[in-house]
Amino acid sequence: MYQFNLKAEAESVSCLYFDRPGEVNTEATLKRAAIRAEELKIKKVIIASASGETAIKALDIFHDCQLVVVTHSTGFYRPNFQEMPAEVRKKLEERGAKVLTCQHAFGGVNRAVRRKLGTYELDEIIAYTLRAFGEGMKVAIEISLMAADAGLVETGVPCISLGGTEKGVDTAIVLKPVNAQNFFDLRVMEILAKPGFWQEEERKK
Repeated sequence: MYQFNLKAEAESVSCLYFDRPGEVNTEATLKRAAIRAEELKIKKVIIASASGETAIKALDIFHDCQLVVVTHSTGFYRPNFQEMPAEVRKKLEERGAKVLTCQHAFGGVNRAVRRKLGTYELDEIIAYTLRAFGEGMKVAIEISLMAADAGLVETGVPCISLGGTEKGVDTAIVLKPVNAQNFFDLRVMEILAKPGFWQEEERKK
């Protein structure tokens, strides 16, 4: 059997490939990302969390990291409604997390065009392209743009970003974040966990 020559300028980094996407993979994804954060001395971790439940779990797993929690925008499901309760946000902030609520990088005014006129705009085309790697990959990249635009992570400095499918997290990546206006300069450095899609296809969005 062929053996890889790891003396070449390369590194073997393990990735978890889950049987199916979704919340069931949350703990494993968090722990895999935490191990890599420690190995790489990464200090910033971005995580998507609508209700705050996943972010609270992350606080107990990541150590010596600044957690940046990105929520759904207010009004995502219905006008004036924010999914993360105020008391959960306060709890996260009291434990040192930064909680960000803002317009989604791949949604907003362009989504209004789609809803009103039935025409997809560029940002949602990018989102659908990223979903070829899974919903969690799209989310992980999107929230990194949002965090960079808010000044909560430094562009060009490697960090870990975690996203999921509907609830929880099932995808973790190491990336160099950029501002949304420089999206095409973003670099995904490592994939630490994602659904493998061998046994079950992700529900279409």
